[in-house]
Amino acid sequence: KRVFGQEEKEKFRTFMRMQENFSGCRVVSYCLMCNHIHLLLEVPPMPEGGLSDEGLLARLRAIYHEAEVAVVASELAEARKMEASGAAKMAGGAAVGALVGTGGGSVGRDASGRVMEIHGRYTYRMHDLSEFMKTVMQRFTKWFNRTHGRTGNLWEDAFKSVIVEDGFAAKMIAAYIDLNPVRAGIVKDPADYRWSSYGEAIGGGAKGNGKKARAGLVRALRAHKGCAADASLWAHDVSREYRKLLWAGAAQKLEKLEARIGRAGREKKRRLRKGMSAEEAQEEKAREEREGELSVGKMLRCRVRYFTDGAVIGSRNFVNEAFVAARERFGSQRKDGARKLRGSGAAAAGTLWSARELRKRIG
Repeated sequence: KRVFGQEEKEKFRTFMRMQENFSGCRVVSYCLMCNHIHLLLEVPPMPEGGLSDEGLLARLRAIYHEAEVAVVASELAEARKMEASGAAKMAGGAAVGALVGTGGGSVGRDASGRVMEIHGRYTYRMHDLSEFMKTVMQRFTKWFNRTHGRTGNLWEDAFKSVIVEDGFAAKMIAAYIDLNPVRAGIVKDPADYRWSSYGEAIGGGAKGNGKKARAGLVRALRAHKGCAADASLWAHDVSREYRKLLWAGAAQKLEKLEARIGRAGREKKRRLRKGMSAEEAQEEKAREEREGELSVGKMLRCRVRYFTDGAVIGSRNFVNEAFVAARERFGSQRKDGARKLRGSGAAAAGTLWSARELRKRIG
């Protein structure tokens, strides 16, 4: 059912961003449609050594009221005080313990355990895909049911997930996600759809979530080069590269119009749109065909089932490494993991590979 109107989409995005700030996961790209959602999510490991007390409290403020955070802060302060007191007693009683044969420090150890218990109460829900999705979906369901006077489950199925390699695979899937409203015929230009990462990046302003959306897309296009999620890089080559990819994927309606105009009119319209001479247009067309940009653009205008059901998407080596790491999940007769993309994904065959060979309804 198409239950997601403007208010529902805005609320889901709010919950998504709140959970992003709490969990340490990063929303790289997303699109909220009328009856389903798409997310490309980066799940980094917990920082080495865990979170500081201040870091934990900052995360808690993303989803809890300040009064609840204050209670946790008080608990931590008391546990740290006990920990410091126990450490002092251990240092002062070491010589006495050596003389009388008794040990100290149990108070310090208990206090340290108390600090770990307080942290663990929340950190098990951080840096984890399943916990991220469960929390967002549950919070939205509670709000939706309360707002619309209903009860019970909202989502028909559990979410499906695919492991995606940095680089070309991440860029393709980010674009595929942002092009959902174009494929659905809702908008002609993905920039016009406000409930997507690209629409938010373009229209979200210099601060707030617009900045987060731009940072996520920078990560999608540049993570394989070691770039952090830095929104300031968006204004450089990243935005132009992504716009070009999205435009190739959004050009279906224009192509239909040009087909009616005829070949001569089509070439003229193409040249005028790009400000080119006939010779320059012919040269660019030949170059694009050599590089495969036109075929990839057409692929992104189709529903590519591999991007939702492929299990692992990336280079051949990446998929084979994932296969080896999860060998027990596959039949004994299978020798490797990488499978060529077919059907509507065939334009990326040889560059992208899937862990699943989808023989039926792959278009």
